[in-house]
Amino acid sequence: MSTQRYNRYEKARILGARALQVSYGAPVLIETDQTEPILVAAEEYDAGALPFTVRREADA
Repeated sequence: MSTQRYNRYEKARILGARALQVSYGAPVLIETDQTEPILVAAEEYDAGALPFTVRREADA
């Protein structure tokens, strides 16, 4: 994640997917005091701890 930049739509999709996982009981990947899943996901995103990748289609 450190070399790839995500646009706002990709970031929203990543955060939403991770927040859903956390809300269903997935383990949190960083130390945090947050309890809201979306805030946990945002902190994980900022820390670079999320194991998500974005596959972009080539422009035609």
